[in-house]
Amino acid sequence: MILYLVRHPQPKIDPGICYGSLDVEAENAQAVAERLRTELPPGLPVWSSPLRRCRDLAERLHPAPVFDTRLREMDFGAWEGRPWDAIPRAEIDAWAADVAGYAPPGGESPHALQRRALEFVAGLAVAEAVIVTHAGVIRTLLAHRRGLPPERWSELRFAYGACTVVDFGGGV
Repeated sequence: MILYLVRHPQPKIDPGICYGSLDVEAENAQAVAERLRTELPPGLPVWSSPLRRCRDLAERLHPAPVFDTRLREMDFGAWEGRPWDAIPRAEIDAWAADVAGYAPPGGESPHALQRRALEFVAGLAVAEAVIVTHAGVIRTLLAHRRGLPPERWSELRFAYGACTVVDFGGGV
């Protein structure tokens, strides 16, 4: 199965804010969609995170995208909407010590995010699809496919509006 993993456009939020699962709008969704239409194979089904920054793009790429909550970004709990530099240093250090297993207060861990993203992919019954989602989802799927240990997950970076093609031919 070939997946075209598309990161949402730049969100309309101040730089330095932890926005994970906050429902914020995207900038330039129309321009990003126009560019992606030239890069993506035509006629593919589109699945998307229901968050507006993904939904706005997905609706411009397909007349009837399917929205799935398993494709939303990691829930950062008490960190959501706060400046990264206002998050207690001890909590950031705890996350750095257990990159995949640590869950911010009231939030979820990257491993939990990865489990739900892999569950979504395992349930797809298509040869190819476009998935409009978030960097965290793309990162955990690609890390799984490449067999990367959690301490290397942060090496995987994705530009806003970028498409990453992944072959899940051998399954998830």
